[in-house]
Amino acid sequence: MRIRRTLPVLIVVLAIAAAVVAIVQLRKRAPPEAARLLPGADGFFYANLRWIRTFNATNQLPPVSRDPDYQKFVEETGFQFERDLEEAAFAVHYPESWGGTGGSAPEPRFSEVFVAKIDNAKLTAYLKKIASSIDNYKGFDIYSIPLEERTVRVVVLSYDTVAVSNHPDENVIRGILDRSRKLASPFGGPQFLRQYYKTVPFASLAWAILRVDPSHASSLTGVSGWSLLFPKPAVLVVSGRYIRALHLRAEAFTDSEDDARDITDKAGTFLSLFHSAEVSIGNQGPDVDVRAFFDSLKVERSGNRAILTAIVPPGFIKKVLTEAPPEQQAPAEAAKPAPKVPSKPAGKTRKP
Repeated sequence: MRIRRTLPVLIVVLAIAAAVVAIVQLRKRAPPEAARLLPGADGFFYANLRWIRTFNATNQLPPVSRDPDYQKFVEETGFQFERDLEEAAFAVHYPESWGGTGGSAPEPRFSEVFVAKIDNAKLTAYLKKIASSIDNYKGFDIYSIPLEERTVRVVVLSYDTVAVSNHPDENVIRGILDRSRKLASPFGGPQFLRQYYKTVPFASLAWAILRVDPSHASSLTGVSGWSLLFPKPAVLVVSGRYIRALHLRAEAFTDSEDDARDITDKAGTFLSLFHSAEVSIGNQGPDVDVRAFFDSLKVERSGNRAILTAIVPPGFIKKVLTEAPPEQQAPAEAAKPAPKVPSKPAGKTRKP
C-alpha cells in the first residue's frame, strides 16, 4: 500500500524535474532576451559587453574620442557607452525596394535594444529636452527625436533597458514595448532569428545573422566586391567566442551544394593570398602571433554551407589595436636631428 501511494508522487516529481531540465536546455539555445525583443528584420547583431569586459578584451581597445555632442550627452546623462553598456542587440531593416522589412525608407534602418547601467532620471530629462514630441503608449513615453532627416524613437523599457528605432513605422517601437511586457519565453523572437541562432556556437560573446544579397551588399556595408564571393543570395552567420583566444566562425548558408562549393573555392583563393602575405611578413621579421593567426585560417564545405574559421591570439589583437601605423611613426623619425658631419678645418689643403 505504501508503494502505491509513493509511486504517483515519484512520477510527478520526475515529470516536474524533466520539465525544468527541458526549459533550462531551451533557454540555453534561445537567443538572448534583448535580441528576442527585436522586431522581424533582415539581419541581427548582438554583443555581450559584460562578458567581453570579464575577459579584459576592452583593455586592448584605444581610448574613445568624444565629439562635442557625445560629450554633452555624457555630461547630462552620466552614461558612457564604453563603460556602462552591458548588452546590445540590433535589427537591420533592408529597404522595401530590396525586398526587406524597412518599409518606405530608401536606405537601411535599424532597431536596437540596449541593456546598461542607467540613471533613469537623468536619461529621461535629457530625452524630454531633445524630443520634438512625446507619445504615451500603454503608460510608457516614446520620445521622437529628429536626427539627420529621420525620426529616432526612444523608450525606456525598465531600469536597465532602452529600445531605439529609426524605422518609419511607429508600430515597430511599440511592438518592442509590447514584447517587453510579456513573460520571457525561449520560443519568442523573430522567426528568422530563431531559425539561424541555433547555429551560433554556445557562449559566443558576439554574433551576427544577416541576409546577404550581392546586388545590395555594397550599399549596406560600404564595401564593394561582395558579388565576387557571394554570386547568389545567402544567409551569413558570424560569431566570436573567447577560449584562451578569440575563435571566429563564419558560415554561409546557400540554396545548394554547388553554391556552397563556389563560395568555398573563392574563399580558398583569398586564403592563398593571405598565406602569401604571411610569408612576406615572415621574410621581413617573423611574428609568432601573426603567423598563428594566418595558420589558423581554414575554409571548408559541409552540404550547402561554406564555413570559415580562424583563431586570433590575444597578442595579435593587441598589436592590431595598439601599435601605431607607419604613417604616424614617420613624423617622429623626421623630427630627429640629423647627425652632424665633422667639417674640415679651414686652411690650405696639403698636397700629398
